[in-house]
Amino acid sequence: MATPARSRRHLSSSPFKPPVEEPIVVYAVGERVTHDTYGLGRIIGLENGIAVSIDFGSFTKRINLPSKKLFPL
Repeated sequence: MATPARSRRHLSSSPFKPPVEEPIVVYAVGERVTHDTYGLGRIIGLENGIAVSIDFGSFTKRINLPSKKLFPL
């Protein structure tokens, strides 16, 4: 069974570039965000880095973190 790529150590002699680590985004209540599916919204609640509640105007949505579709403005 193969090990996941994230747990492998990068060797300096490897011809491949090391995997890029994505930065951890920290959100705050009241911050404006955009979501690829739902559009513009404002954060109304936080759950200790697990999820955020966002008001998109006509509805509220809870989104688990990290989300590749959620971006701060």
